[in-house]
Amino acid sequence: MFTKALSFTAVALATVTAVPAFADRDQLKIVGSSTVFPFSTTVAERFGKNTDFKTPIVESTGSGGGLKLFCAGVGESHPDITNASRRIKSSEVEKCAANGITDIVEAKIGYDGIVFANSKESAQFDVSLTDLFLALAKDVPTGADGELQANPNTTWDQVNPSLPAVKIEVLGPPPTSGTRDAFVELAMEGGCKTVDWIKALKKTDKPAYKALCHTIREDGAYVEAGENDNLIVQKLKANPAAFGIFGYSFLEQNSDSVQGSLINGVAPEFEAIAEGDYPVSRSLFFYVKKDHIGVIPGIEEFLAEFTSEDTWGEDGYLADKGLIPMTEAERTEWSTKITGLNNLAM
Repeated sequence: MFTKALSFTAVALATVTAVPAFADRDQLKIVGSSTVFPFSTTVAERFGKNTDFKTPIVESTGSGGGLKLFCAGVGESHPDITNASRRIKSSEVEKCAANGITDIVEAKIGYDGIVFANSKESAQFDVSLTDLFLALAKDVPTGADGELQANPNTTWDQVNPSLPAVKIEVLGPPPTSGTRDAFVELAMEGGCKTVDWIKALKKTDKPAYKALCHTIREDGAYVEAGENDNLIVQKLKANPAAFGIFGYSFLEQNSDSVQGSLINGVAPEFEAIAEGDYPVSRSLFFYVKKDHIGVIPGIEEFLAEFTSEDTWGEDGYLADKGLIPMTEAERTEWSTKITGLNNLAM
């Protein structure tokens, strides 16, 4: 009898110690992308109002900054969820694993377009991806195959004679931002590879190709304006000659004062982004730490709220905030993965 009782006690203790001992926090903590921030905040407010759980704390730290915090460890001092305006990188998954975080739920929530916007007091631009690369890259081709020079372009007409003779001044996100990551990959690289010899470089020297296509100039033409997209919008209102880079939802919320440039002839509009016609569009995500589920109250219920058709559907309240919904089939697929707490598969 004593042996059996001891055995049962040992099993019970093992079960207790297997559960993270950080149940003192009773409020979800969410960090990450400034682009996903307004969507996550809206869901958090609804969740707090319509359930018995406390309203989650949502902080805008940038995608990279959020994933750094998320992957730092397990426990009440670490966030439960991180928002991202790009997919998690393999290096970040490895960082999480090194800190004991191996079970992560990936949640794709919809789409967003990255806009290149200016004040409505100025002319609307129609730029190509090539124009954006030539305006913002640190080094640009000289015209001869294989030759580069420090970017000499100071006005838009030097980039493309059809554009106005206006100083190149662009306010954009810092390197920790998922918007920055997506912009350099979709817009900068998209324009970079229109140069034949650079496109060929990708096959022969991929690191050199990436360094050339992804490196933004540092001579003052591009100004890192922080993770606060609303601040960029405010600066555009104050400086009609400048341009800003931020998510479509901020354009829609400020459409009375700022306008999006056409890129490759396509305007940043809801339908164009949803159908994939707008060239600078990306998927939006958040990531959930499974070790916190069942310990921090309300995580599964928050996921159910986010994946409700009333939330992320075509007529959901997030569409009113500027989220571009996934198709019905995609929503069904992702809802199953998210509420089923499926592990991330890279």
